[in-house]
Amino acid sequence: MTATGLVDAHHHVWDLAVRDQDWIRGEELKPLRRSFSLDDLTPAAREAGVTSTVLVQTVTVAEETPELLSLAEEGRLVTGVVGWTDLTAPDVDEALAHLRNLPGGRHLVGIRHQVQNEPDPEWLLRQDVLRGLAAVAAAGLAYDLVIVERQLPAAIRAAALLPQLTFVLDHAGKPAIVTGEREPWAAYVRRFAALPNTVCKLSGLVTEARWDSWTIDDLRPYVQTVLDEFGPDRAMFGSDWPVCTLAASYKEVTQVMADLTSDLEKHERSAVFGTTARRTYGLHDAPTGCAGATGPGPSDPHHDPHSP
Repeated sequence: MTATGLVDAHHHVWDLAVRDQDWIRGEELKPLRRSFSLDDLTPAAREAGVTSTVLVQTVTVAEETPELLSLAEEGRLVTGVVGWTDLTAPDVDEALAHLRNLPGGRHLVGIRHQVQNEPDPEWLLRQDVLRGLAAVAAAGLAYDLVIVERQLPAAIRAAALLPQLTFVLDHAGKPAIVTGEREPWAAYVRRFAALPNTVCKLSGLVTEARWDSWTIDDLRPYVQTVLDEFGPDRAMFGSDWPVCTLAASYKEVTQVMADLTSDLEKHERSAVFGTTARRTYGLHDAPTGCAGATGPGPSDPHHDPHSP
């Protein structure tokens, strides 16, 4: 897809021997209730032609981010980390500086909080949160938004209030693919994309559909909306591995996105599969990366809005 290989702008790892992932509950999520490591991901990434990835936090535990930074420092595949820190803490600027000074701290590219779990739909607009977001911008980092549809209006307002901060919409804002509904999600996305400091990840979509029966046509209108509103230069591919494995393999997720972007010009596809992520997060391919490979009913009992 590109001379330097593909970028997977969104995936996770976790080790249940180190700490619990308290969001993995219930029979439907049982396949995720094991440890997932970079060693598990690397063969699939190599086959897909991925040379660089962004590793994203999963739990609101301060100890997790230093561990993710250490993985990035190993120089294998991860070249960017979206970590967590308490945005509402009075010393958030010092906490961000501390993370930057840790082993692997140079790989910190963004911050994220599980906003989707906050009961207040306007959590992002709290004064202490806005102050924390301003500190993220001052540190030269992006802010990943993991939110659900009802929280998009607050995200739009926050992005307008903080034009100096790049807001990255994870999983395209989690549209209701399982029901086929597009509104008001599409209208919110249009307003969010109208702001120049916003970017969108084409990630996590297969698990917003029916896990056992989704088709490419189920995803197509949502992907097209993102491409129409943001443009390829502000859209980026992310696998959401290993959460995606509830509905599709890594290879399938990569291939379906390649198919859904097949009508784009070559440079536009390069943006979705690499350039946008590299620019947004300031990424460089890992020196030991995989260059040279080629890429790519009424209710749903499986859908878990709290997954990362």
